Amino acid sequence: MKPNGLRQLWSTGRSAINGWLSLPNSITAEVMAAQGYDSLTIDLQHGLIDYQQGLTMLQALRYSDVTPLVRVPWLEPGIIMKSLDAGAYGVICPMINTREQAEKLVSYVRYAPEGTRSFGPTRAIYSAGSDYDREANAQILCLAMVETQEALDNLEDIITTPGLDGIYIGPSDLTLSLTGTRYRSGFDRDEPEIIAVIQRILKAAHGAGLRAALHCGMPAYAAQAVGWGFDMVTLGSDLRLMSAAAQASVQECRRQMGNAPQPSNPSGSTPPPGY
Repeated sequence: MKPNGLRQLWSTGRSAINGWLSLPNSITAEVMAAQGYDSLTIDLQHGLIDYQQGLTMLQALRYSDVTPLVRVPWLEPGIIMKSLDAGAYGVICPMINTREQAEKLVSYVRYAPEGTRSFGPTRAIYSAGSDYDREANAQILCLAMVETQEALDNLEDIITTPGLDGIYIGPSDLTLSLTGTRYRSGFDRDEPEIIAVIQRILKAAHGAGLRAALHCGMPAYAAQAVGWGFDMVTLGSDLRLMSAAAQASVQECRRQMGNAPQPSNPSGSTPPPGY
């Protein structure tokens, strides 16, 4: 089986830069895969992507060096197993709040005797390798999202779940859960109380021998998170990057237009409608 690139990277002591795919488009996925990310996550939860579109995006990632991950919509065995059968090398599952939920997640990701995943790697046996049945349990990553007060209350039970590989922090939901409407939701938290919680989760995960990942927005914050010790940082998304680049381009053009001489109309005539 083709080795999991994230596991290989982490074995050298380095942190990974993860990209995020929200748009249901294989070309977008292919372009993102050429930008130097270590991994790319197809977002089936909040992204605009269904299963069939996610499958074609996994195909577009196959010949790049990125490790393909999927964030599933919820803790539901069918979509978790189908995402792995389609070729995902790891699952990120939202809203894991208890030990029981973490155990179910692990069970859905692992084949027997470690779990209850049904065998049928329809595409994965071709994209990953013919020995998939023997190697998948050791290669596939299982990441639980910690993003609520309930999860914090049960953190020790969650992180000691056998078979779990790591914790993925969702700062937006975490902030909403901890503070309600006191702070705006979003990434790159700078409130001391939220940073303290993020670092508490990081320390707990590492103490249990797990990897820790954080969803970030800006490069400077992602670099800072790596400095704290995070093993993986998610840097933006295809949709947000496109939006930001387009906005910056238009704003720069308008700025330059404001400094440039305006074209004259020597004839004084009015252009016809639709010109």
